[in-house]
Amino acid sequence: MYGSENNRDDSERTAFRRAEKKYKLYYDNNASSKNKKKKQPKPVDLTEVLDFRSILECYLQNGALPPGVIVLHENFTSPVFSLQNRPGFYFIPGALTIEEQCSLIKESLTDFPQPPNRTNHNAMYGPIQDVFGAAKEGKVLVEDNSPISSSETGADIDNGDCKEWKFATQKEASLRKCKSVSASVLLRKLRWSTLGLQFDWSKRNYDMSLPHNKIPEPLCELAKQLAKPALPAGVEFRPEAAIVNYFGSGDTLGGHLDDMEVDWSKPIMRPLISLCCKAIFLLGGKSREDTPLAMFLRSGDVVLMAGDARECFHGVPRIFTDEENAEIGHLETRTLIWRLRPTRPSQLVDVLSYF
Repeated sequence: MYGSENNRDDSERTAFRRAEKKYKLYYDNNASSKNKKKKQPKPVDLTEVLDFRSILECYLQNGALPPGVIVLHENFTSPVFSLQNRPGFYFIPGALTIEEQCSLIKESLTDFPQPPNRTNHNAMYGPIQDVFGAAKEGKVLVEDNSPISSSETGADIDNGDCKEWKFATQKEASLRKCKSVSASVLLRKLRWSTLGLQFDWSKRNYDMSLPHNKIPEPLCELAKQLAKPALPAGVEFRPEAAIVNYFGSGDTLGGHLDDMEVDWSKPIMRPLISLCCKAIFLLGGKSREDTPLAMFLRSGDVVLMAGDARECFHGVPRIFTDEENAEIGHLETRTLIWRLRPTRPSQLVDVLSYF
């Protein structure tokens, strides 16, 4: 994504890119083992990272707030913080209960990637049913030799020569001389899934002609409640689409703008829900040259971006997957998340309305 900057020194990089490089996961090249799992991550200075969980604890104890941080006193279920120099940005630490987190984690892996919802695998394999279940059963996705028509796959699918792919046992796959890929590899390479209106990445817009289901009602209602702090009184958030981003160890979300809305005059806002491992979220300004603020995102935290904040660059340069920093012990006792940490240890659910 930033290939043109690979050979530049820090003085030639943008402020946002320098921050991404500062917090990105790097391993010690002097480690004796070639296995990254055994290498030690290089230490990173986290002293400038905003910690809204700690801010919340201090505020509840003595009402103290760090400079530039504001708390909203309206009657919301939990304190909502904003930043003086980033109007339209709101942070709700611990907004989701453990039960809500566990439910969304499960759905993000079992239900949300199901057709007609699209994933990053659609372009190669077409719609795939139950990747998570197939991975648990050790199945393999194999190419069916019989071609299928575009009407069977959906006109939006571009999976090579339009062959059908389906899951089979490893024994069945070994008897067939055809292309194959294990379900566990597909799960490990799952990067995104879309809910509600489907996003056409080639055209960078929402295509209402693509097959889609409505956003699940529980997620829809949760998003409506979470969005209230960022909306004027009496205005209700109407979620119509959502994108789930999946992150593994070493994965990042490069700095970007969410600029695909048709009409920016509409009061569109975006709740972003963090699940599983702790991460660093960067909030910049309207230019990559604006120095971004770094803050921790933990499972159950929610970020709201409305108004001017919708025009701010943002990204995720770091996911913490090690036991010391991941901070998912409270989830490991309630879900199957420990089995997923080597593959997809963190998700961000980005819910939005579309006009």
